[in-house]
Amino acid sequence: MNKGVKAEQAAADYLAAQGLRLVARNYRCRGGEIDLIMEDGACLVFVEVRERAGNAFGGALSSITATKQARILLAARHYLARHGIDPACRFDAVLIQGGRLEWLRAVMGA
Repeated sequence: MNKGVKAEQAAADYLAAQGLRLVARNYRCRGGEIDLIMEDGACLVFVEVRERAGNAFGGALSSITATKQARILLAARHYLARHGIDPACRFDAVLIQGGRLEWLRAVMGA
């Protein structure tokens, strides 16, 4: 299992322990990808997982650039249209840095 897959699994396990339910992982469409799609009650949560060894170059959060956010939003819109649903949505990030996991809710705007 490669490093990215391990980080995504750790994030999925952590979020499940917090009461979220996994809906999909690694959802892809032309031009975008979402690491995890979870349900938090009636809210659909699109999750970006980032792992960094340390804070060099701004750390894990700063690696979610405006371009990356646009790709996540594109994929989220595609997912919603493909499934014909319009639930409340949220964009979260799970950051794993220096072995510490941090869950940030609503870090990206739609």
